[in-house]
Amino acid sequence: MAAMVIIGAGQGAGQAAASFRQEGYEGDIIILGDEAYPPYQRPPLSKQYLSGEMPRERVFVRPEKFYADQRIDLRTSVRVESIDPAAKTVTTASGEAIEFEKLMIATGSRPRILNAPGSDLPGIHYLRTIADVDGIAAAMEQARKVVIVGGGYIGLEVASVMVSSGLDVTVLEMEDRILQRVTTPEMSAYYHQLHTSRGLKILTNTTVSGFSGEGKVEQVLCNDAAIEADLVLIGIGIIPNIEIAEAAGIECANGIVVDDHCRTSVADIYAIGDCTNHPNPILDRRLRLESVPNALEQARVAVANMLGKDKVYAAVPWFWSDQYELKLQMVGFSSDGDTQVLRGDMATNNFAVFYLKDGAVVAVDAVNSPREFMICKQLYSKQVDPAVLADPNADLKTLL
Repeated sequence: MAAMVIIGAGQGAGQAAASFRQEGYEGDIIILGDEAYPPYQRPPLSKQYLSGEMPRERVFVRPEKFYADQRIDLRTSVRVESIDPAAKTVTTASGEAIEFEKLMIATGSRPRILNAPGSDLPGIHYLRTIADVDGIAAAMEQARKVVIVGGGYIGLEVASVMVSSGLDVTVLEMEDRILQRVTTPEMSAYYHQLHTSRGLKILTNTTVSGFSGEGKVEQVLCNDAAIEADLVLIGIGIIPNIEIAEAAGIECANGIVVDDHCRTSVADIYAIGDCTNHPNPILDRRLRLESVPNALEQARVAVANMLGKDKVYAAVPWFWSDQYELKLQMVGFSSDGDTQVLRGDMATNNFAVFYLKDGAVVAVDAVNSPREFMICKQLYSKQVDPAVLADPNADLKTLL
């Protein structure tokens, strides 16, 4: 009997399996994940899990018992090697062929690897999985000097944990500023000042040329300098896992190409999450998003459509990042705006920057300002009075 098969066991896959049951589907559901764990949350890995304040069980999306109770066949440590769309089967590394009625690809993404001389030395880490973080946490106990390659959100989140635990940490960023690809010069400057005030060293315009050490990493080589390090973390972006889809003849272009129903170019095969390139009717363009809200909502939409409903995926993207005691919450993309409106005072670590285009709200960066973040989700694409946005005493609800 063919089943609903999900390749990948991340947060999106966990949501999809639960959604099948919530939608009343009674048939077989099989999740195939190549890690040893049930579906878990990735965002806490670089923060609360690394710092030790969140135990592993709390990182899991649902307790393992849930899958048995819901008759969901969760198979961990299983790698899918290929998809045969004509035969409607997936084949695992062990050679087992599993028949599907409909297939969901939720293979996520993997870290971009830095290939440089010495990059295979012990002591050089990437952060994507529970196992990765367990390795980093163990290495932190012996480490004194840490070098983080990449000044994006992952690098800075890890830096905040490591600085807070008393380590000597340096971040190397090849661009002119940290967070250059994802935010404005003003927000980059704010986070640069925040981190350096806590003791983090940040070197911009710095390209890593290699690593050296006897038996394990001891130095990071860059520009004309060698920086001492007994622990290195590389965080230079991620790559969507599209290889098995591509090999099966499914259309891919910067991700697995799906329509607004999460359907791929091949009948009865759907895709969700980081690995997809999807149309966003609100932003009027295609996106590949690396975010939990995107994966969860796509999972719900894909399941509804796999069960014969007609549901469109249309959501305003949002993200968050925890660094020290600060929570940054973002709606939309600041690069879409042509003007900025600051509400509050950056010096107080409690403010929001709204981004407008032609007078309409297109994004917000809210630091320790959950109310502004929530309101912006509702104000998105609405024309607003900038004076009201800028006045911390004005009630933003009046703009709704």
